[in-house]
Amino acid sequence: MALAKELEALKDFRCSEGKCVLSVYLNTDRASKNQQKGEWKIRLKNGLKRLEEYLIASGDKEQLKSYKKLKRKVDKEIKGNQSQLLKSVVIFASEEQNLWSVHYLQLPVETNFHWETAPVLDQLTKLQEDFPKSAIIMPSRDEIKIYDIDLGEVKDTRVYQFDPESEDWRFKTGTAATERMASGANHVDYYEQRFEENLYRFYKEIAGNIENMYREREWKVVYLVGEPEKVRTLKSQLKVEVHGAINKNLNNSDASKVLEEVFQ
Repeated sequence: MALAKELEALKDFRCSEGKCVLSVYLNTDRASKNQQKGEWKIRLKNGLKRLEEYLIASGDKEQLKSYKKLKRKVDKEIKGNQSQLLKSVVIFASEEQNLWSVHYLQLPVETNFHWETAPVLDQLTKLQEDFPKSAIIMPSRDEIKIYDIDLGEVKDTRVYQFDPESEDWRFKTGTAATERMASGANHVDYYEQRFEENLYRFYKEIAGNIENMYREREWKVVYLVGEPEKVRTLKSQLKVEVHGAINKNLNNSDASKVLEEVFQ
């Protein structure tokens, strides 16, 4: 489910009786001065412990039982995915209706833990306002990679690859471009020459696909990431506003690295 739609569904969620929803906002940004030694682990432990102590003091055994199950599940989820940690983790969990919503974000949050009758959505709603649906488009010589971004999360990835035989853009499938071009130096030289000679035309053709995606996916912000010449050429062909550009070739980088460069 798209994050925007999920947020709307979360707004309608209510416990049928008492409190039943655990909301976790955990800042895991290693670039932060107070996160250099994995302090998020201590904040996670202490935050979950304080809620448990509150429920013990309340004397509500049913809520405490439910909370302990969710607490273990949240702890296992975060610690079991430490390699995926970006700048924050946001989780909404409840035994009622089997609510389990997990998001690893490239955007910071203020660490907070809540046990309420509904998901606490204030920070997520604010992030949605500050960081609307966007696209990161990465042009390179023979490939254009497109990330569909919502709240700093990659929701979908599309890769268009240039086919030198048909001189057309295709979805990337099967053998990689570098492997296809390994048949001989002459083939590679011819391929590079054809691409450079027709760079504007090739980018103009792919620009139409990007503009369609812009409308269909309701992007509000577009970023271009790539070598200066490729970025300038693609930007000149696009009929949508480009809000920012980073002159680095990151097509072979992990998505987390790309997000870090764009949203730092």
